[in-house]
Amino acid sequence: MATLSMSAFPLRRLGVRVASSELFTCRQCLRHRSHATRLFSSRTTPRTPSQKSPRLNAYLSALKVNLKPLTNLRAATLSTATAAQTAEQGAAAAKSHFPDVSSKAVAYWLLGSAASVFGIVIFGGLTRLTESGLSITEWKPVTGSLPPMNDEDWESEFAKYRSSPEYKILNPNMNLSEFKSIYYMEWIHRLWGRFVGLSFVVPAIYFVARRKVSKPMALRLAGISGLIGFQGFIGWWMVKSGLKDDLFAPGSHPRVSQYRLTAHLAAAFTCYVAMLWNGLAILRSHRLLADPATGTKTLNALRNPKLALFRRSVAGLALLVFTTAMSGALVAGLDAGLIYNEFPYMGNGLAPPKSELFDDKYSRQSDQSDLWWRNMLENPSLVQLDHRILATTTFTAVMALWAYSKSPAMKKLLPRNVSKGVHGVVAFTLMQVTLGISTLLYLVPTHLASTHQAGSLFLLTWVLVLGNRIWHPSRTAKLLQMAAKARSKPVSTTLAADVLKK
Repeated sequence: MATLSMSAFPLRRLGVRVASSELFTCRQCLRHRSHATRLFSSRTTPRTPSQKSPRLNAYLSALKVNLKPLTNLRAATLSTATAAQTAEQGAAAAKSHFPDVSSKAVAYWLLGSAASVFGIVIFGGLTRLTESGLSITEWKPVTGSLPPMNDEDWESEFAKYRSSPEYKILNPNMNLSEFKSIYYMEWIHRLWGRFVGLSFVVPAIYFVARRKVSKPMALRLAGISGLIGFQGFIGWWMVKSGLKDDLFAPGSHPRVSQYRLTAHLAAAFTCYVAMLWNGLAILRSHRLLADPATGTKTLNALRNPKLALFRRSVAGLALLVFTTAMSGALVAGLDAGLIYNEFPYMGNGLAPPKSELFDDKYSRQSDQSDLWWRNMLENPSLVQLDHRILATTTFTAVMALWAYSKSPAMKKLLPRNVSKGVHGVVAFTLMQVTLGISTLLYLVPTHLASTHQAGSLFLLTWVLVLGNRIWHPSRTAKLLQMAAKARSKPVSTTLAADVLKK
């Protein structure tokens, strides 16, 4: 009993205390205390959304509805800005890098430049045939663009020409009117050369700056531009050789060095080949990449090992045509076409006597160690024979290539456009042989000689067209493989998504 009473004692004391506090407090104070307790509990305990005021809930709902379009607009604006920024970054990256394939506009410009070079080569041959190349005795790349503008200027130019060996030996009776005709021929030729340079270099800089060409093509354009500039220097170097007595052979009439003439023509042919080949290559790449499946099939067919010999034969034929044309430049430089004007004989036989072909007077060494090569390059008789041999070899090679293309094995492997290209090469070869023989038999008339020179360029052009059709461009083949992989990825992703859905 004592234990229970003791344990309950604190509770009784608490109860008494509480009771006594409520007992001795007035009713109004108790009412205020209860109100303060409820107010404090409402401030410290958060209400749930259901406990909020209905008016407040309606206001917040309306606010959310009004703000939702603004939120969506902001999200759309941000996504649009992000997309625009990404597009700008992609465009900037594209502009800062070279494309994989050059633009078609570059190809057409290259082919147009090749046509201009073709024209200047033919006109340069006419300048040589009319002996107009030595009429301008100075090289003025800038101020020489304008012809003499008055009688005083014409007299000054004529006086310079009268001091040249060509006037003194060949044209001592030439008057001013005749001088003007040959002067304008050479002036047009030089002006055309300046046009070729400017019409190539300026667009080349533009295409490279605008990233319209691939990186390898940009390097090639730089090389062609440098070659065009070097060609102008070679042209003046060639003309200079005919203005001094000690630069041409003693006893011969004044003419430019056949070595420098050949170098000048070789540089022009090289420019033409580079422009034509690269222009054709760009257009072919675009055709193949337009339909990757068909392009891949076409290139796979050209990779057949049995076509390797045919490809190498076309490349060798192009080199042979080029070499034959350069031997023709030696013939023109030495006027070797004015002797032995018959075909196929040269005098009493197919070739002149050995003593005439290897004459000791052309040797400049005491031991005659230079006898054979100097006669090959300086003896008109041997130079003409060399040209005949090269021309006959070219004709034989073309006919052999045509016969090889008609073999049963090649008929099955060669594409149709390649077969047509072979026929074109045969046609131009027959035309060129006819022109060459006619030029020789008729003692090198100007119109036939100029047409014969143009025929060499036509033949070389068609051999290059044939080579472009049969060649296997490895870089384009890699681009086709990349295009095929890029097209297969979206297809595989779609199939995987369909499988996951099922």
